[in-house]
Amino acid sequence: MSSRFQLRPYQQDAVDATLKHFRRSDEAAVIVLPTGAGKSLVIAELARLARRKILVLAHVKELVEQNHAKYESYGLSGGIFSAGLQRKEVQQQVTFASVQSVAANLEHFTDEYSLLIVDECHRISDNDDSQYGKIIAKLKQANPTLKVLGLTATPYRMAMGWIYRYHYRGFVRSEQDKPFQHCIYELPLSYMIRHGFLTEPTLIDATVTQYDFSVLPENRFGEYSEADINQLLGKYTRVTRAIIEQVEEQAAARQGVMIFAATRRHAAEIADYLPAGQCALITGDTPQQERDDLISRFKRKQLKYLVNVAVLTTGFDAPHVDFIAILRPTQSVSLYQQIVGRGLRLAEGKENCLVIDYAGNQFNLHHPEVGEKRPAKDTKPVQVFCPACGFANVFWGRSDDQGNVLEHFGRRCQGLLDSETANIKPMQCDYRFRFKECPHCNAENDIAARNCHQCSEAIIDPDDQLRDALKLKDAMVMRCAGISLENQGSKLIVNYHGEDGEELREQFDFSKQAQRRLFNRLFARRFAQGRAPQTFNTAEEAVSFAAFLTAPDFVIARQKNRFWRVQTRLFDYQGRYRKANQL
Repeated sequence: MSSRFQLRPYQQDAVDATLKHFRRSDEAAVIVLPTGAGKSLVIAELARLARRKILVLAHVKELVEQNHAKYESYGLSGGIFSAGLQRKEVQQQVTFASVQSVAANLEHFTDEYSLLIVDECHRISDNDDSQYGKIIAKLKQANPTLKVLGLTATPYRMAMGWIYRYHYRGFVRSEQDKPFQHCIYELPLSYMIRHGFLTEPTLIDATVTQYDFSVLPENRFGEYSEADINQLLGKYTRVTRAIIEQVEEQAAARQGVMIFAATRRHAAEIADYLPAGQCALITGDTPQQERDDLISRFKRKQLKYLVNVAVLTTGFDAPHVDFIAILRPTQSVSLYQQIVGRGLRLAEGKENCLVIDYAGNQFNLHHPEVGEKRPAKDTKPVQVFCPACGFANVFWGRSDDQGNVLEHFGRRCQGLLDSETANIKPMQCDYRFRFKECPHCNAENDIAARNCHQCSEAIIDPDDQLRDALKLKDAMVMRCAGISLENQGSKLIVNYHGEDGEELREQFDFSKQAQRRLFNRLFARRFAQGRAPQTFNTAEEAVSFAAFLTAPDFVIARQKNRFWRVQTRLFDYQGRYRKANQL
């Protein structure tokens, strides 16, 4: 009963990490391996080592069949439970199943399973009423200590964020509960390419006009509606034709081309421009039998072009693909990596994979997922060290040509603090680069917090503050575009400059401890966007570092006699009111 396959070192490391984790914990865990890393071999090895019943889930029948085949290559026999494969077997120790079939037949799964493995586990939602949620709940009825392991190349979803909370390298992904508690092993895409396990991607710029999707309104996940995209693309018919002409030209020496379209109408237009008899079009509306036939013909190289709309980003394996054309927008690093990953598998006669992005997504393939919506297209992942614990955070930001961080959009440090006591939940570092101060206890809270995490008192909503101030005749609300400082002996004058040229002034007397402490709390704590908080003891010292001080987004002042007195400064504002110099 010897293994037909020799595990690669990283695959063995993933198996070892799983065994180590579940020997000490029952909490759900996830393994992150890039597309083409051989997740099915890891699954097969874990199933081979199992001594009790386990269930392996996948969302498409192709993955069910693939995972089952790898397991049986060990000389073992496993069952399949999948309507698409016309098999319903649950007697074996190891069952490979589709999630849809299991969810529809839960009465067949009353035995005690020790382990549930979920392939492409990023599809799991945090809804207990989902198909995955119902399956897990059913299995836990027979075994409350059921162990749940997920495998994915992309542990992040725009709609949900990270699918796990804690990373084994000592940082936290989310303060809220997630389907998985721990990421126990992760391998970067760059490792696979560098060591020759995946083919080299060749990224070139589009030499024809690109689509400009940036003019479209985004939803809260940073994506665009299909209707808006279709309306925009209706104005780009000549551009689409020119793009496809270039794709055909570049594809002359290529074996297989995958084209990712933005909408179904867009995909149909693209297919019309491609050579008849050489192109397949697959959308979510394509009947399953027709879809299977088209994919089969593409894999046999009877078709050269495969146009699709959001249906072949995962669970699709055609190693000969050596040209990826991206004609759809995305704000997700993970989705971008999934798309490109379709062309990175090794194949005979394949030297590299050509990648052309016609949608202006501007992602670096090797950049990590940041875990937040990209604030602007000119931002990229930057490394920001925490002044409190030293953890190297990755946030969206901007840097100069030397790599120095000019600006970042991080809120809280992601580092985990070491616990000296066993079996205690990991604690996230509480340092905040951006924060909202509690008016009751001065504790620093997340900028979206409604109640203080320390004293639980309500924190006034900045929008409410601005709305109430705008109603007052003796109040001024300034959209602050910047600040300047003046040194007048022991007194420090802060000048607030509005976008329309208006000004407000505020004085801090550094000879008085309370006023010195207030300035340091407001401004010195946010020195260099919180990356290097300072304590200034003199007005002269503060003025010398004025360029590194963060200006508030809004300043609210009330009129007293003939003068304006600053009452409120709103930093790191996020709300419905426009900030200075925004459209």
